Amino acid sequence: MYNYTLLEKFLFMPRRFKLSDLTKAVEGKTVLITGASSGIGKELALLFGKARVHLILVARRQEELQRIGEEIEKGNASVSIFPADLRNEKEMDGLLAFLHELPDGLDIVINNAGLSINRPVSKSLDRYHDFTRTMAINYFAPVRLLLTAIPLLAKKKGHIVNVSTINALLHPVPYWAAYQASKGAFDTWLRSAAPELKAQGISTSTIYLPLVKTPMIAPTAAYLGKPAMSPVHVAEIIGRAICHNRKAYKPWWLGSVELASLLFRKPLDMLVSRLVKKKEEGTGGD
Repeated sequence: MYNYTLLEKFLFMPRRFKLSDLTKAVEGKTVLITGASSGIGKELALLFGKARVHLILVARRQEELQRIGEEIEKGNASVSIFPADLRNEKEMDGLLAFLHELPDGLDIVINNAGLSINRPVSKSLDRYHDFTRTMAINYFAPVRLLLTAIPLLAKKKGHIVNVSTINALLHPVPYWAAYQASKGAFDTWLRSAAPELKAQGISTSTIYLPLVKTPMIAPTAAYLGKPAMSPVHVAEIIGRAICHNRKAYKPWWLGSVELASLLFRKPLDMLVSRLVKKKEEGTGGD
């Protein structure tokens, strides 16, 4: 179903997913999905669209959103598409105003939109925008969205799902400073806010993912041929998290890697430094 290799089947062991459980859990609800035009967001929209729900699909590409929306509306779901770059203040203002006008409120927010960037700091010395634009979409946009959505979610005893990365829990690695800092920032924000949100009746789930086969990873040559999850599989994991109110999803092997990352931090620092130095010497710093 997920077109996995043998190694991927081992690393990303699927658990049984029952569509009937999801359709029952989200029946009649309003679900907001950011980054809905491709990858995980698209598969989420198609999966949730099998239920009788109102989907609000947000992404920059209007044509893709319209195509997905038209496909979904052949079934039981209703769809509102909202083309917007969440880094753009005016476009974000428009989305927030739209949410406050929803006649039936808001039940679920799935924060999926994001930006990945793999670049050495030495290549970003005159590219401060590498950091501002990454932080803008991975941290500031979801914070601003939720600051408006929290009162709406509280009225419906709603649910927030954050699509995160295993890197937020592991030893930082070179060349990913902008990405890891931004994803780690929102992960910390949501974990810090979770007890306050729970007191208002709002559930939170964080989905810690390894590499996923999405268009976002295509520009990074280092990812070619690496084991990666299917976005269809990820969509089902998110569905299960909502059905069973799971606080977090992690691959089965992540706990051991987290422990090793903590226990062997100093040796890892030394090893990574040596590898970076060797690479820099091999490329002449280019």
